[in-house]
Amino acid sequence: MTNLLWLCHGRHFVLLWISIATLLTISFAMPPPNPIKCNNVNSTPGCQLSNTYGVWGDRQICHAPNIVYPTTEEELRQELANANKNNLKVKVVTRFSHTIPKLACPGNSKESVFISTERYDTNIDVNMEELTVTADGGVGLRKLIDTIENAGLSLVAATYWEGVTVAGVISTGAHGSSWWGKGGAVHDHVIGLSLIVPAHEDEGYAKIIKLTRQDPLFNAAKVSLGLLGIISKVTFQLEPAFKRSVRFNFTNDSHIEDEIIKHARQNEFGDIQWYPSRHTAVYKYDNRVPLDTSGGGINDFLGFQSNPILLSKSVRATDITTTCAWDPRINGLFFYESTAIFPFTKVGDFIRDVKKLRDLAKPESMCGVDIYNGFLFRFIKASEAYLGQDKDSVVLDYNYYRASDALTPRLNQDIWEEIEQMAFFMYGANPHWAKNRNVAFLEVQKKYPKFNKFVAAKNELDPKNMFSSEWSDEILFVKQEGLIKGDGCALEGLCICSEDRHCSPSNGYFCKRGLVYKEARVCRFSSTSTS
Repeated sequence: MTNLLWLCHGRHFVLLWISIATLLTISFAMPPPNPIKCNNVNSTPGCQLSNTYGVWGDRQICHAPNIVYPTTEEELRQELANANKNNLKVKVVTRFSHTIPKLACPGNSKESVFISTERYDTNIDVNMEELTVTADGGVGLRKLIDTIENAGLSLVAATYWEGVTVAGVISTGAHGSSWWGKGGAVHDHVIGLSLIVPAHEDEGYAKIIKLTRQDPLFNAAKVSLGLLGIISKVTFQLEPAFKRSVRFNFTNDSHIEDEIIKHARQNEFGDIQWYPSRHTAVYKYDNRVPLDTSGGGINDFLGFQSNPILLSKSVRATDITTTCAWDPRINGLFFYESTAIFPFTKVGDFIRDVKKLRDLAKPESMCGVDIYNGFLFRFIKASEAYLGQDKDSVVLDYNYYRASDALTPRLNQDIWEEIEQMAFFMYGANPHWAKNRNVAFLEVQKKYPKFNKFVAAKNELDPKNMFSSEWSDEILFVKQEGLIKGDGCALEGLCICSEDRHCSPSNGYFCKRGLVYKEARVCRFSSTSTS
């Protein structure tokens, strides 16, 4: 058995083959740790929530005094009613906790409770006549897909990552890639959902409302960030089963800015990976074919499955256990993930400016992102959801190194900060709700034409702000002047630097102007300070 690891050195890549066949005498998969830990964790009584990476963006602990595990829709309603009756803050948590921003944290209030959907994952009802499926909110995406495929049907839009729940995948705007049909966003294939919301005492303190596409609240509820209530049931529109044919074309990136829109229009599920330091673009030609087409291959991306710890840690080991590369228990990969969503008319100019930055800063300055799979471009269609995209859009995902110590700069810190600021401020890209560092959400309320309609729905369904917290308010409503600035805050994306101390002057990183986007303020390694 052999595995490969790309290493970057100057303009060249070294292909490192690591033979581990003799070490895999005993191998078993280790599932991700449960995101909830209870009973006096770190001297804090109650329960502590982390995301799947083990550390939130601000590296602060998220906790609540208690957690409950309802197993039915009625038990969900009863738990919300109890919280409402006792004036508790509420946050719904899942078995996966893959959201990077702190939306699932109830804040610093001692009067709060986690409601987990981990055990609410039983019912999946397929309607063959209507070509629909209705599932409990806690059902995992893999379980849902397996069930509908066994019935000879397909959910056309699915995320690239299956470690999400039915309610989580729609409420955060998660997506695959497509401009065809209803598009690549999973929430745009939803035709109905049930939402459990606070109610008056004479209604039992909580009630279940059923929403369809005709209901005024439907477009607020399907991408709701957990702020309107508890999504208990979701109904998806399906299609007869089909296969997909996938092939890849590795080529020069010289025309990627001109080819990207054409590629989206010509390929139903196509995407593009761009490795800027290698001047390479990988075009994925991904289209549906009839179910009786020969072949049964699996597009089994290594990054989204269990791997030997040896590869994640790059150290020698025996009796190896396989696990997710970012599992916090193994001290493996630790990274940021940024996702910018561009109107399709702007993405070409953004790519041209990134190329300018690459040429000014030298290609090797972008080596770090190429080790983490480069830039991934995907496509999502305009949506009626209030917090969805109002235009056909191109989604850019990229991962890059994050230091274990908050005050340690990363290599080429300034390049990634400039790209981040270029995307979100120069080109006005929208942030993915479930990803990104805090700075990506600055003035986000101005980027969604129907944002005020969402706020109105929130005020109607949750007038006591049971589902809100300082963390969710920070994501939705923060303004530049509201950022809390301190030593090293720009290193973690908690602020944009305006003084050297916001970077790491002791390590030679000072606050400087961008190279291409001159309005950017970035932490650059330099022999001289700004002052």
